[in-house]
Amino acid sequence: MAAVQEQAHSQNVPLCVDLDGTLIRSDLLIESALALLAKNPLLIFAMIVWLLRGKAYLKQEIACRVEVDASTLPYNQALIEWLQDQRPLRPIILCTASDSRLARSVAAHVGLFSDVLASDGERNLSGRNKAAELVARYGERGFDYVGNASVDLAVWKHAHAAIVIAPTLALAKAAAKVSTVERVFHTPKASLRAWLKALRVHQWIKNVLVFLPLLASHRVLDVIALSHTTIAFLCFGLCASSVYLTNDLLDLSADRQHNRKRNRPFAAGTLPLASGPVVAAALLIAGLALAWQISHIFFGVLISYFLLTTAYSVRLKRVMMLDVVVLAMLYTTRILAGAAALHTRPSFWLLAFSMFIFLSLAMIKRYTELLAAQKAGKVKASGRGYDVEDIPLIQSLGGSSGYLAVLVLALYIDSTAGEALYRHPHYLWMLCPLLLYWISRTWAIAHRGIMHDDPVIFAVMDNVSRVLLALAAIIVAVSI
Repeated sequence: MAAVQEQAHSQNVPLCVDLDGTLIRSDLLIESALALLAKNPLLIFAMIVWLLRGKAYLKQEIACRVEVDASTLPYNQALIEWLQDQRPLRPIILCTASDSRLARSVAAHVGLFSDVLASDGERNLSGRNKAAELVARYGERGFDYVGNASVDLAVWKHAHAAIVIAPTLALAKAAAKVSTVERVFHTPKASLRAWLKALRVHQWIKNVLVFLPLLASHRVLDVIALSHTTIAFLCFGLCASSVYLTNDLLDLSADRQHNRKRNRPFAAGTLPLASGPVVAAALLIAGLALAWQISHIFFGVLISYFLLTTAYSVRLKRVMMLDVVVLAMLYTTRILAGAAALHTRPSFWLLAFSMFIFLSLAMIKRYTELLAAQKAGKVKASGRGYDVEDIPLIQSLGGSSGYLAVLVLALYIDSTAGEALYRHPHYLWMLCPLLLYWISRTWAIAHRGIMHDDPVIFAVMDNVSRVLLALAAIIVAVSI
């Protein structure tokens, strides 16, 4: 009987729903700010000026300049299903501190709300301001409220009932002290596994390139050289993870339109956006601090790598052809860093070989993305400067670049530099057919549409590539 009375009473009590962290597992202010910075990083200074005029003004100015695709946002599906059950019983109002432009876009997509209350450029509808607005409209204890943060306690204090979206019981207990908790939706915490995925620690395998100068100079048994190179590897790992976080934060919209990338922690909403910039900055500072201990030259190379990869993430990856050249340069920079850690000059032959082979791999990456876009019926790869019509061109240029790397290797074997380092340099000729086979096979796999979207990861995981690498190591060993 009491349950029936409560349900009857609920039909007359509006249900007010928060947006950020509640309806969606994200924050529209941070999302829109990141989207604006992705367009023009210098606008960070304008944001500071806008913030001086109030948070509501900041939100409005950002919302005027960006569009957030409401259809791709990470929604709280359990909450939406519950709201669908509640819709026939009572009015549902979206009540958020986000700017009204963005809030109305979300409301239109969800299609469950009878009204939208949001920040308007003058008043930031959060905490006490939100509570005052709801009390003025519906009266003391005249509404139910769905929220997710401690700032919502100021609203629950005046609500008829509290519906809590909480990763822990602490918030639910705090809400119970000021209101009647009707329901709790438990959401998972940010896990270590999610952070490791976001940091892409598995991608650190690319940084083994810093060991190439050590191997090429035959100084593997030099303890000091080995320790410096190992620290260099760690520095690049920390710096790379910082860049990965930054890239994911700046590319949320494009990632959510990608079949695999939409599952990345920030795009999927499994990690809080606000923590991303903090962790990225901490990783970068740690990497640069370690780099300074090795040498000032290595520090400069690492700074150059960070600036180049940031420029790639912000803008250059969208520029046709320049993007693949920059990718090849980023791989080659790791080799330069390895030489800097050893206080030696990088080999001309090694740099020439790396530029051609990595340009080929970068072309494979774009080729694979374009094939996926073509299969999905799209005319362009999301966030890239290519059309599907460019597929034959990419294939031609990428294959040619790979074969040029084989030519550089052949010229090196017959050079005085090769003869000076190896007792039996003629054995190295066996590397050429191995490399020709690997490049041709890799492109054939990409052509069939079964290539991993990162060819370097493919090379590490592929059994045939591992066998070829082992054979190549044996050939080099017998040539020394």
